[in-house]
Amino acid sequence: MSADTLIKILSDHGPWVLLVFYLLWRDLQKDQATRAVLDKNSAILIEITTIIRERLPSRGRDL
Repeated sequence: MSADTLIKILSDHGPWVLLVFYLLWRDLQKDQATRAVLDKNSAILIEITTIIRERLPSRGRDL
């Protein structure tokens, strides 16, 4: 977005435009933080599942 376009939008609509862009930016930050936490939790659950599967006796092999 060029500076001329930004100035035109601000002059036409005032501070509401800045508020909307700020709220959208904050929402994006919150979404990225949530995704990072979910990715980390998924990795931890995969590790726990792998450890449990390695320690449990397999079916048919130990009979």
